[in-house]
Amino acid sequence: MHATKRIPVTEERWIELSRLKKAGQTYDELIADMIEEYKKTRLFKEMQRIEEMGEFVELE
Repeated sequence: MHATKRIPVTEERWIELSRLKKAGQTYDELIADMIEEYKKTRLFKEMQRIEEMGEFVELE
């Protein structure tokens, strides 16, 4: 079972979201896509940070 929740946003954010949404795409789908992109970005930033520190463990 899934629950429907309301997320208050400013008019400015609503307009920005509307511009990002593709034809036929729901706001739920748009937000899901945005979450996945955020996760990927966060992972790559963490990988970059680790690479810059140069602390690697040799794998055998």
